[in-house]
Amino acid sequence: MRLLITTPTAIVVDEANVSSVRAEDDSGSFGILAGHADLLTALNISVVSWQGADSRRRYCAVRRGVLSVTGGAEIAIATREAIAGDDLDRLEVIVLDEFRKRSETERASRTENLQLQMKAIRQIVHYLRPDKRSLMEGGS
Repeated sequence: MRLLITTPTAIVVDEANVSSVRAEDDSGSFGILAGHADLLTALNISVVSWQGADSRRRYCAVRRGVLSVTGGAEIAIATREAIAGDDLDRLEVIVLDEFRKRSETERASRTENLQLQMKAIRQIVHYLRPDKRSLMEGGS
């Protein structure tokens, strides 16, 4: 099988002759072997692992993403961020914590932006009310 992990700016992993892949979505951890049925799923912040032709286990931390299996022979993962490495402990502790912190920061920023937008909409609606307009026109 071929494993391809990409971000918007880079190809992080492009490896042929992969014998198995493990990943994690909302339903839990799952494995993929050659001949797997076509599949499309959304990944969590997690570590994807695979075994290459040399029987070594390799890892890549992904910041969410979409995994697809095509024809039982190609596994593609498109993700916002990915960091490949051979040290699972480092990836789990350092990288995954950093991914989670960034996700929380982005979520807080989106919430703050939505609150500002709602405040602006309320102000616009307040000034566009017919009763306010007639008072403003009558007072001029």
